[in-house]
Amino acid sequence: MIQRLFSFIKKPTSRNIIVNTIGNYLNVFFVAFFAFLLVRIMHPSDYGVLSVLLGVAYVLANILDFGTTASIYSYLPPMIEKRHKNTYVFLKTILSYQTGFSIIVITLLFIFFPYLDKVFFKTGAPEYELYLTTFSVLFLIWQNYAINALNAAKQFLKANLYLNLSNVIKTIVIIALIPLNLVTVGSIIFTFGILGPAVFFILLFFEKKYIFFRIIKAPIVKEEFKFAYTLTFFIASQFFNLASRMDLFLLSFFLSKSPEVGYYGLAQKIILTVMASVASITQVLSPNFSKIKTKQEIMKEFRHGFLYLLIPAFLFIALYFTPNWVFYLFFTEKFAQTAAITKSLSLPFIIYTFLNLPFLFLLYTVKKPSVILFANVVFFLTITFGCLYAIPKYGVFGPPYVIALGFTAALIIGLIFTIKKYREIT
Repeated sequence: MIQRLFSFIKKPTSRNIIVNTIGNYLNVFFVAFFAFLLVRIMHPSDYGVLSVLLGVAYVLANILDFGTTASIYSYLPPMIEKRHKNTYVFLKTILSYQTGFSIIVITLLFIFFPYLDKVFFKTGAPEYELYLTTFSVLFLIWQNYAINALNAAKQFLKANLYLNLSNVIKTIVIIALIPLNLVTVGSIIFTFGILGPAVFFILLFFEKKYIFFRIIKAPIVKEEFKFAYTLTFFIASQFFNLASRMDLFLLSFFLSKSPEVGYYGLAQKIILTVMASVASITQVLSPNFSKIKTKQEIMKEFRHGFLYLLIPAFLFIALYFTPNWVFYLFFTEKFAQTAAITKSLSLPFIIYTFLNLPFLFLLYTVKKPSVILFANVVFFLTITFGCLYAIPKYGVFGPPYVIALGFTAALIIGLIFTIKKYREIT
């Protein structure tokens, strides 16, 4: 038994998952530390505004991925393995199209954000904070692109090293701002959304200078963008990312300026930190699913994936049973309601953990992003209309029930199509 365990750990996939998980949890540590620090400095209503604005930035950065993550994981690993001459053309094309489309959307947001804040988000934040949020989106997009490219090249150690070194710099900056009384919503958005990604790229540039120059010199070839596959997954991702934040946005709409929005925002951050472990596993599994051909290989990857995903599932269960005093220790009793909200959110995300297995198969093995699009549309509609009903009636404890229903619906759709496509494989 012990020998089999060691043999399992020694596998390349296991080693990469261990490295990526450690790196992601270092990032989780910094996220938790930032929350630990900021809740002791900021008023709950200010923290609520910060949660909403950062939520907008992170959601947009994921939405404006335009599905390029799927293309990078599907096409870059074999290009690198075969030393394909179009590798840098592919990287340049992906980055150019993504940046061009993103600038259009960001420009529109820059113009209309103050109006959107008045009628929907209702944070009451000054315009310069809204513009900082908008500007930070582009930096977050570029950082996500670079991390995906490094991971697809199996450079998990370097990706996580640079990301966490940028976290160290952000920590130093925030601590330096405290005695100067400069810890504001605006200064934190600048530190998280602009300074952090800039540090990441400086570190990456000194290590991969030659790659930067080759990408700059490479031509742009439209066909390398893989429009049909990429844009279908982009739309699917857009619905999921919007749905995953719609509960917070609707809470901000119904409970404007209420401290409960800050409590919920903090609880959501705790859940998102545990979700980082899911991402660290699926990032490593994605290239494996893109290469499998037979039913035997599919079942093997499903077994491995299920074993790896048990780890975050147990973490969500542990979070549910965590005593309240642990939350008070980290976040003070000023945010006491956060403990109950976090526990109510933890169980629905166990469903999300295992939802990733059929989605990996559908996206990378049979390359059917249209199924994921359908499942995510159902998820989005469930969250939106469910929260419109549940929040006025149950307040901050309404969304967890709606989220559980949404994930269950998406899982059922994913399993139905996975079984159907599996049976078609000879």
